[in-house]
Amino acid sequence: MSLEQVFASRTSQMKASEIRELLKLLEQPGILSFAGGIPDPNLFPAEAFSEAYARALSPENQAVALQYSVSEGYLPLRRWLVGQMERMGVPCDVDNILITSGSQQALDYLGKLFLNAGDTALVEGPTYMGALGAFRAYEPRFDRLSVNGNRPAQDYADAAQAAGGKVKFAYLTPDFANPTGKTMDLRGRESVLDLTEALDVASIEDAAYQALRYDGDSVPPILALEVARKGDLEACRTIYCGSFSKTLTPGLRVGWVVAAKPVIRQLVLTKQASDLHSPTINQIVVHEVAARMFESHVGTLRQSYGARRDAMLAALEKHMPEGVEWTRPEGGMFVWMTLPKNMDGASLLAEALRSEMVAFVPGSAFFADGAGANTLRLNFSSPTVEQIDEGMLRLGRVLRGALT
Repeated sequence: MSLEQVFASRTSQMKASEIRELLKLLEQPGILSFAGGIPDPNLFPAEAFSEAYARALSPENQAVALQYSVSEGYLPLRRWLVGQMERMGVPCDVDNILITSGSQQALDYLGKLFLNAGDTALVEGPTYMGALGAFRAYEPRFDRLSVNGNRPAQDYADAAQAAGGKVKFAYLTPDFANPTGKTMDLRGRESVLDLTEALDVASIEDAAYQALRYDGDSVPPILALEVARKGDLEACRTIYCGSFSKTLTPGLRVGWVVAAKPVIRQLVLTKQASDLHSPTINQIVVHEVAARMFESHVGTLRQSYGARRDAMLAALEKHMPEGVEWTRPEGGMFVWMTLPKNMDGASLLAEALRSEMVAFVPGSAFFADGAGANTLRLNFSSPTVEQIDEGMLRLGRVLRGALT
């Protein structure tokens, strides 16, 4: 007997995450891995979390911490986020905020909210593969998002209609994007607002890395720019997805969405039908730790990760052969490498593992259309400065061998 014959058609769109598979490489002895997009566990505020859990589980607090809760999320945490969003130029109230189980859950909910089979999602090329995976479950068509304003809105709409659906949203990571590390400038953000306005669709702003800026001038979030244009969050079409995974810890799975209230109300219904609410105790301890030390802890991360970013850029300059190019991110966790056109990142990974015990993510996984075979992503937040230099030395040897 096989139940596969009665699986829903959308399951055919679901693919194993290459990153989740590559994380298994970390368990192999001797591997120098630049594959996972993960924080350094040595920088987690573990002591602060331990103390917060102890207080949450004290006799006077445990009844709340261990009980069912409202779907919208823990009220003190949402109030704290109201203050954070206001400092970023997004005045809102608690009813504009939903707590999710990481921002990944938010992406899944937004795919479910907007996409009918055959509808079009506009995504950058490359883009976050987790977003592609979340959206694919709802059987969309993907179209390449251009943020420089040289493709008319009507062209997107006509292409979507010809494919049997409508454009529903544009998804992008404007700050230190996963996988490229690039930051969208003010003109690009304004262009996205113009495009989504012309198409009358949503804009999904994935802000997972926004707090991790190491140098350069900050650029306002797309949602803040739209609020400035329209004067009221309730008139905005941008949906902001935030996360504590890159700033405090990924293991507690706490993220949030900020949007106009009708969007939040519908997402709340989706959450009620999905998991009722994110774990109450995790929200309580995240709130306590964030309220106590968010800014100082992020300052520590910026110093540490910034030094590793600098180490990787220096090691690339020292060890890479001619013909290889890479981004120079102002923040985040990633450097994006472009190889000569005749090279294949997946084949290079197999050789790098075999001969040098070094791992990275081949770039094609980040393209909805499978392009980018000659690209790869390197993570600098997890390895040490010493490991970064050694890893780039090894990778450089692999590349020189492949180029000869």
